[in-house]
Amino acid sequence: MIKSDAPLTESKNETEPAEPAAPAIEAPAATAAPEIQPQLTPATTPQAAAAADALLLPQRPVLPFKDPNFMHSSKGLATSKKSRVWKTLKQISSAERALPWKPDDATYSSIEAPPSIKPAKKYSDLSGFPAKYTDPQTKLRYADAEEFSRTRMLPADIVTGLLTLRKANPELQ
Repeated sequence: MIKSDAPLTESKNETEPAEPAAPAIEAPAATAAPEIQPQLTPATTPQAAAAADALLLPQRPVLPFKDPNFMHSSKGLATSKKSRVWKTLKQISSAERALPWKPDDATYSSIEAPPSIKPAKKYSDLSGFPAKYTDPQTKLRYADAEEFSRTRMLPADIVTGLLTLRKANPELQ
């Protein structure tokens, strides 16, 4: 048998020396590799990049009355797919009448305006175009020479009907 300093391990048939345990290798602290940190140039730091962007892009002034967390209703939640429901003037005025208003409050139904300073627009009785001329015989308004010739060919009852539609005095000579 071979004598050795290594501890023996038993196997099935014979006793063999065990392999010696590998000693733990400890590196001295002085030889450990230092962590390499990249040196950031002033242009690559986040603060410098933000400053560079600020110089290139014009900044909007911060307004104190605006809410920074405001989100428009049409751009906000994806769950609200309903379109905005618009009310007609009739619905608004009927809802206004139901509310308790003070006598001096302005509402849609209480707004009064003075008569217009501009003269009323005059329209042709035949075509509806703006009329510059009036036929002295029939008192019908017309826009051009073609309409004038048509007004002269109209029978008296149609001329009277057109004048009553316009709420003009249908006095014929």
